[in-house]
Amino acid sequence: MLDPRGPRFAAWLTTAVLVGVLVTGSGWLALVQAAVFAVTAYRPQYGPYGLLYRALVLPRLGPPRELEPAAPVRFAQLVGLIFAVTSAVGYLSGAVVVGAVAAAFALMAAFLNAAFGLCLGCEAYLLIRRVTHRPLPARVPNEGAEA
Repeated sequence: MLDPRGPRFAAWLTTAVLVGVLVTGSGWLALVQAAVFAVTAYRPQYGPYGLLYRALVLPRLGPPRELEPAAPVRFAQLVGLIFAVTSAVGYLSGAVVVGAVAAAFALMAAFLNAAFGLCLGCEAYLLIRRVTHRPLPARVPNEGAEA
């Protein structure tokens, strides 16, 4: 279970990085973002943006009122990894349009999560779970939070 504010913080940072990718056309910057997605998808406790959130932001906010399952967020990070790798490969191989389109799709998803709390990858994960008759609860109360 995880604090739902952490992924939104990470989505803001991802949005900034992906804007940088589109403005500069840097495949290397897209590759850096791909590395962030990879670490967060496979070892979420070591995700760089999550570490920043836990060290700098969480102490100022206090515990969350609700927790959400980590699996949908990890799946979303995996989807982001695919788009970021596609963007990096596109830019670095000279297929700039492929790089830009992949970065733009990833940017759209990151911005929707950051600004509105709509995680497209998470929603896709939950839809897959529903279709396969294995639903997950969306959120649970955090027993450690004050009411």
